[in-house]
Amino acid sequence: MASQIPTLDIRRFTHPSSRADREAFIAELGAAYREWGFAGIRHHGIGQSLIDGSYDVFKQFFALPDETKRKYHVAGGGGARGYTPFGIETAKDSKYFDLKEFWHVGREIPRDSKYADVMPPNLWPTEVPHFREMAYGLYDALDHLGSQVLAALALHIGLPEDYFADKTDSGNSILRPIHYPPITADDIPNVRAGAHEDINLITLLVGASSEGLEVKSRKGDWVPFTADADTIVVNIGDMLQRLTNHVYPSTTHRVVNPPGEKARLPRYSTPFFLHPNPDFLIDVLPSCITPDNPSRYPEPITAHGYLEERLAEIKLK
Repeated sequence: MASQIPTLDIRRFTHPSSRADREAFIAELGAAYREWGFAGIRHHGIGQSLIDGSYDVFKQFFALPDETKRKYHVAGGGGARGYTPFGIETAKDSKYFDLKEFWHVGREIPRDSKYADVMPPNLWPTEVPHFREMAYGLYDALDHLGSQVLAALALHIGLPEDYFADKTDSGNSILRPIHYPPITADDIPNVRAGAHEDINLITLLVGASSEGLEVKSRKGDWVPFTADADTIVVNIGDMLQRLTNHVYPSTTHRVVNPPGEKARLPRYSTPFFLHPNPDFLIDVLPSCITPDNPSRYPEPITAHGYLEERLAEIKLK
């Protein structure tokens, strides 16, 4: 089944040939997200050497002995920083844990910041040279790209282009290198990542190394979305869905186990979960309330409060 999820050239927004082309890009991007909650972004400006170098250090880390990796697991930390071992995270309402292990890189902030109590310092594996340099370089690059996507989405719903700038500049955003180990048994009930929606504003997925990502259409069909090598997949999360009163839907997606011998190969992917500042109040935007779409969320909630609720649901807290 051919994917119908659009892939767009973001240079039409950042370096447009004309004002009309920029406005057309905003309209096409907004339409893609209203329909799918997903889109591919091409010509994003993130160098292939940074992407490849990051994946190289991530693979080196996941190849370390289990007891070495577990040195970086923070008990009771909800997976906020460092290593989360295989078999912990479980999709909401799923009986079976996901078949993955992962690492979390967060924003580097001054330790006297007002957010320091909810945004702990990063951990860095000393066993892997250049891990910090590559991982945080990728973090910064995806943070910048995410801000460009949010600017276009803001314009599409009648907000100022810089609406999100001061609401995400200290966002509790996460870079998550993931390792899905080879699947060695047939007929297991677990999948690599169970059907779920993301928690945050938007997610940027860079360099998934093999197929497996599937997106649920409005009709309820599972649509495979394997992006080209030069494309970053960007999808809406629950926080933006709530803020926009479901104008931008947070679409259910999963990572399925590949068939046959492909299941015997590992899979790596690195999503970047872009979050607002912890004290940002998620309150439905007045411009997204209409007679046909009355407010679904009369009670606002802070970004950090919402994150805490959701981490408990997926068994990270």
